[in-house]
Amino acid sequence: MIKIPKTMATQHPDNARAPYWEKDGNGFVSSSEETAECVDAFRDLGIEEFMWDWEGKFTDEAVIDRLFHHYLDYFKKNPLGLKKRLTFRIPNIWQEHGYSLIRALMVILTSEDFARDLKFHYPPLFEVILPMTENANQLIFIQKSFRELARLKAKMFSKFQKNTEYIHIIPLFEGVDTQIRAKKILLHYLKLHKKTFGTLPFHMRVFIARSDPAMISGPIPTVLANKIILSDLRELGEETGISFSSIIGAGSLPFRGGLSPLSIKEFDLEYPGLSTITIQSAFRYDYPISKVRQAIEFYNHKSPKKSQILSKADRKKLIDIIAIFEKEYKSVLNKIFSDLKFVFDAFPRRRERHLHIGLLSYGRKINKMVMPRAITFTGSFYSLGIPPEFLGIGGFAKLQPDDFILFNRYYRNYRKNLTQAGRFLNWRNFKKLSQKNKNWGKIENNIRKMENILKIKFKPRSKEELLHSKLTGRLLKARTDHKKVHKLIEQTGILRKSLG
Repeated sequence: MIKIPKTMATQHPDNARAPYWEKDGNGFVSSSEETAECVDAFRDLGIEEFMWDWEGKFTDEAVIDRLFHHYLDYFKKNPLGLKKRLTFRIPNIWQEHGYSLIRALMVILTSEDFARDLKFHYPPLFEVILPMTENANQLIFIQKSFRELARLKAKMFSKFQKNTEYIHIIPLFEGVDTQIRAKKILLHYLKLHKKTFGTLPFHMRVFIARSDPAMISGPIPTVLANKIILSDLRELGEETGISFSSIIGAGSLPFRGGLSPLSIKEFDLEYPGLSTITIQSAFRYDYPISKVRQAIEFYNHKSPKKSQILSKADRKKLIDIIAIFEKEYKSVLNKIFSDLKFVFDAFPRRRERHLHIGLLSYGRKINKMVMPRAITFTGSFYSLGIPPEFLGIGGFAKLQPDDFILFNRYYRNYRKNLTQAGRFLNWRNFKKLSQKNKNWGKIENNIRKMENILKIKFKPRSKEELLHSKLTGRLLKARTDHKKVHKLIEQTGILRKSLG
């Protein structure tokens, strides 16, 4: 059985600082720089897998050609598909126009030919991630399409050897509701897989989203949904005999997962049973490289653990708690969302991504609100001095004493996560925003109540955090100055060690 990578570098554009390897030092990673970035992640940081994103961004289709052309000696010693893993996140054609899908699948096929010619005896690409997976039919459709494409290629270009016709697929479950019903989706998929391919997969990787569901439903519902799906995957593996490996996509700030070089051991305790974690751009570029390498080394060699198993009663109660916090979060967000538009519009770009407009759009929505990307959303609130972890925090007032016992059992680090977010609060900005929208005052009152419940004070403590608060005050004053807001977002991002 092939070793499952424990660390996966991604192209999430959440870095505030420029990558240490970047020559121009502007922080923007162009598609032409991503090939070198991939090798750097493997060679210099010790990361075991690199996710190449075809979803919602411009992509270099010659990625394998470039890797082998420029770094052949490295990959002779560290073959792709064996010692190092490159995995495509393909477009979801049910959400995004499918221009890129067939290109991505053809790259997988032609890369196998190229690798064979170079005397590599294993396909460099053999697995894809399907974002926003909603049902089993989507997974089977991708696998059947790949098989048909491989056969068509073999028929048209008969002088080449036949390609591998089977592509392994990793469902990415994004929404809270989808994560809760993921077990049913996977059971249906296994049934369809047996019917289509005549056998069951002996192993399957499952990707669990952390950022997007936090933006759509709130961070607390997301963490609890993460725990439900991890429990369900362990149970499903025991019931079917199939080995399930889980990946979680977490960013550095608490709202997006709280996974940084400094918090990796706490994160490991919060999410036992994970097989793979994402090492996003802020993790790699906004911390001292010695700390980055040390954290990656720790996770690559840590001992495996098992996920918590939820009882039926606990599972049902967690779903009830999710509903409480999700309702509170969406209600609050709906009332203050438009006040953030000036920050969203000025947010710095770090990758060559498609915009959420026109033919290439696939923006997430809550009611009639067209949401920005999760990194933009998170970074905009932080840059205003109001971390989004505190939206919907009023849900705590609606919990019963027994609910808190259950909550503490399945979300161990919530106190630490809120405390960390609270270091970036700017209480003065609440007062200023409340002058035009009284709902900001309601959020402030809920935070004050939470301080009493937890018996802590949310405020800046270090010199960097005090400076961050000062800059967020300037940002609110400069709301009509697009360039100044843009610059202040970058400056505050450097201080919190993540753009968003």
